[in-house]
Amino acid sequence: MAVRATRLKRGIGAVTAAALVASVAACGSGGSGDTASDGSVTLEFAQWWGAELPAGAFNKIVNDFTAQNPKIKIKLLSAPYDSTKQQMITGAASKTLPDVVGLDGAWVNDFAKQGAITDLSKLMTDAHFDAGQLASQVQVKGKTYMIPVVNFVYPLFVNKDLLTKAGVAKVPTTRTQFLDAAKKISATGGDVKGWALPLDTAVPNGIQNDVMSWLWASGGSMLKDGKPNLTSAPVKSTVEYVKSLNDAGVIAPGSLTMKEQDKVEKFTNGQVGMMIDSLAHINLIKKNKPDLKFEVAPLPAEDGFTGKRGIPYASWGIGISNSTKHKAEAFKFVSYLLSQETNAKLSTIANGFPGNKNAKPDFSNSDPMFKTAFDIYQQGYPANEFVGLPKSEDLMRRFDEQLQLVLTGKTTVDDALAKSQEFWSSVIE
Repeated sequence: MAVRATRLKRGIGAVTAAALVASVAACGSGGSGDTASDGSVTLEFAQWWGAELPAGAFNKIVNDFTAQNPKIKIKLLSAPYDSTKQQMITGAASKTLPDVVGLDGAWVNDFAKQGAITDLSKLMTDAHFDAGQLASQVQVKGKTYMIPVVNFVYPLFVNKDLLTKAGVAKVPTTRTQFLDAAKKISATGGDVKGWALPLDTAVPNGIQNDVMSWLWASGGSMLKDGKPNLTSAPVKSTVEYVKSLNDAGVIAPGSLTMKEQDKVEKFTNGQVGMMIDSLAHINLIKKNKPDLKFEVAPLPAEDGFTGKRGIPYASWGIGISNSTKHKAEAFKFVSYLLSQETNAKLSTIANGFPGNKNAKPDFSNSDPMFKTAFDIYQQGYPANEFVGLPKSEDLMRRFDEQLQLVLTGKTTVDDALAKSQEFWSSVIE
């Protein structure tokens, strides 16, 4: 998949995948949307979040809402991500989505074009909801169809012992410093390299997390007015920089077939000094290598850049079925999840960052690195331009194929970007 929040798995949750399949299939006209004799409404909410949170944690948050709003009942449909994805795709095509749906940014464009999810911009206006409190929105043709509720970011991870061994006193903050540090780490000998770059085309999200992240960290964009802009100077500079790292021999071997989990494994085993990765892997790394000394830091930017730095992210997004009969009630629930207090609670138990930029998670019981990463997040902005694009995984894959040709000396940067631009332009209207 193209865009997905990397998460810590904590079990299956209260409702099985089979139950979700049956429930989505039974929705018929977009969720139960039932109105009882007492005037109360029951809304179905399908997502994978409850399956990945501590048992009962999400139910408590939902129960707090229904206690405050006794006329609105929420029926949770929780299942693993892959099951949810398949049923959302099926439900979108047949216009039988539940009333409220958890969304991955990679689905939004297609669902919006199918008319399966509703325009949230209008609902926000109707409800007098302050959109200024949102950290980000996912739009198609200027209309919001998904709001990220919890964000999972990808900062720079650095092995402090390898940096010290290489004689690097400070964590690099610029591209030049990063290249210099990567060279010195690689020169320490053995099988150690400065950086890992996963470019397996079967799962091409390395383009999103490990390549375009350099562009976003310097305030750049791969789009212009919503259209591909891959031949622009900032994108060319990004690819040329990645090529310079490759030419310097500081990238871990096997990049062309490396997946994200391989990158994490190399970092955990001390074979890589630096990587760009999800915060969700902090606990995994510490569990597998308790004595590894590492920290997280902002992504290096172009030399001289002083603006806000974009940081790649994936999200638990939320949307509303276009066929539900109770859009106002559904949005009331959405606005509750995005309220400052509730969003802070949900972000805390998910080890993620709030979709409400005024909310602050409670880090008192979590690893100090989460607080460091949150400070980085607040100083910059969440950046992932693949979210909301049509066929985003195909776009990454084609770019990946061209980048591999560049790194193996089979084509030039200009030709690779021109061919990628041509393909992207045929996909993005």
